[in-house]
Amino acid sequence: MVSAPVLGAALLVGLLVSLFQAVTQINEATLAFVPKLIAVVAVLAIAGPWMLTMMVEYIRRTIEAIPASVI
Repeated sequence: MVSAPVLGAALLVGLLVSLFQAVTQINEATLAFVPKLIAVVAVLAIAGPWMLTMMVEYIRRTIEAIPASVI
């Protein structure tokens, strides 16, 4: 759930770039890499605080559940 925004952005941008490459018949590897990198950095900048909050809450719940699982 936490990685879904980043993976979704990379998937969507990769699909759009691949479609653009197929239509224009441009076979350039860096053309696929750079837009994905920019999209992933943008999504991390926007969704980063939410992702961090979700991970911290999950770790907190996991650590609090340790005593109950030991007994």
